Amino acid sequence: MRKISMLGLVTAAALVAIPLGPTAEAVPGLRAASSISWTTCADAGLRDAGAECAMLPVPLDYANPNGAKIKLALSRVKHTVPDAQAQGVMLVNAGGPGVPGVGLSPLGQAVPDGSGGYYDWIGFDPRGVGQSQPSLSCDPNYFSFNRPTYLPVLPSTRKQWLARSKGYADACKANGPILSHITTVDSAKDMDAIRTALGVDQLNYYGFSYGTYLGQVYSTLFPHRVRRMVLDSNVDPRNVWYRANLNQDVAFDRNIKIWFGWLADHDDVFRLGRTEAAVERLFYRTEAQLTLHPADGKIGGDEWVDIFLLAAYFQFTWVDLGQAFAGYIHGGDVANLEAKFLAADGLGNDNFYAVYNAVQCTDVQWPQQWSTWERDNWATFAKAPYETWANAWYNAPCINWPAPAHKPVQVDGRKVPGVLLIDQTLDAPTPFEGSLEVRSRYPKSSLIALPGGTTHASSLSGIACVDNQVASYLARGTLPPRKPGNRADTTCAPAPLPDPQLIQSGVPRSVLSPGTATVAVP
Repeated sequence: MRKISMLGLVTAAALVAIPLGPTAEAVPGLRAASSISWTTCADAGLRDAGAECAMLPVPLDYANPNGAKIKLALSRVKHTVPDAQAQGVMLVNAGGPGVPGVGLSPLGQAVPDGSGGYYDWIGFDPRGVGQSQPSLSCDPNYFSFNRPTYLPVLPSTRKQWLARSKGYADACKANGPILSHITTVDSAKDMDAIRTALGVDQLNYYGFSYGTYLGQVYSTLFPHRVRRMVLDSNVDPRNVWYRANLNQDVAFDRNIKIWFGWLADHDDVFRLGRTEAAVERLFYRTEAQLTLHPADGKIGGDEWVDIFLLAAYFQFTWVDLGQAFAGYIHGGDVANLEAKFLAADGLGNDNFYAVYNAVQCTDVQWPQQWSTWERDNWATFAKAPYETWANAWYNAPCINWPAPAHKPVQVDGRKVPGVLLIDQTLDAPTPFEGSLEVRSRYPKSSLIALPGGTTHASSLSGIACVDNQVASYLARGTLPPRKPGNRADTTCAPAPLPDPQLIQSGVPRSVLSPGTATVAVP
């Protein structure tokens, strides 16, 4: 899936001591001796949150457990209740694939009512990611400014992108044997190795976005090792990964139009057009102009598209990105666009993109004939022009990926205890249909839906209706009663749309869009 590599972590305001309620369910007898040696974290933020860090050796190839080893970077924030009330360990995955997770161990401190304090929260950088060793890299300059236009109308453009994509895949060969051992199944087995090293019989898990698929795979392979799972913004296991991207393109197009409509509703602030159609015309006209004449020689049409993708992910970006759009149109502010590009996609974050490809290109076989990609993406582009070709080229290294592909796991949650599923119904990166499909495969699960919400991975972001149910589930195992049929089991209202007038008058953004307060995950 086309992903944004930026990750908003728990704010300092959220990382305060929270009193714990008396009603949690104690879990005696789960813990044995841990084989992990915890030390002081190098990161000051983790130290301030009370975390400790470690490196855990695991097999490169689980078919050869006594062979070569790699190392996973871990962090831990321990439970704050008395030991007799502790409920085990909680692994967290932020998504991607390719997003680091070591910084997520403080996440439990954002759970209401102190319910996170019943767990040892374990953040980890999956294999190949971040501080784990080895850390993948292929071509740090791949996302340079002013790239060829995404739209392959001319044969020369298509040849340029195919050559660039193949060049990236070829450069990745230098990472060596790990490329053949970096599937979601490998990471699921790493999770179980972490569980074993922690000395617990079962684990709890909190996954966002791609992390939901990792949770699906883990619970399919190790159903009896699962105690509780929260899966927020669910990947549809039917569609990994080629079809998932095409479905995503349609959802991104819908959401960017919703944002255009919001800009039009606030034309008194942004002056970009009084109707959604007028803002849309201006957006694409500007993209075309920048394709021919990149601003400052850097911001071309591709960069323009990439900068505003976050608006289709998170509503809390709408004001800031609206100001960037208006600032360029009315004042020629290119510096802000350049800053937004670096923040959203950026130069130099090659580790994320390398791991993203390494996982998705080997989880499943992608089409090997360019004619298939061309046919499917032009058909999708006809109804969803905004992100389709950007997404296609983002994934195109899979055509020539230098490691063999595997068959995906057939996700089966029938033996898994009750799982809490969460999703906004207009989620674009992981469309809501995926959460309904996961619910159907996990008959003991319950789904919280947020009708009309367009924000991705929004739990623990200050929406009390959702977060209080998360807290109840983590503390006591309480799930919303399951309803018959293919539908959500309960609903919550999404966060209110941001009001640029209030933000301009100095009201803190957290009042308007609680999603900025904790985790926003790709």
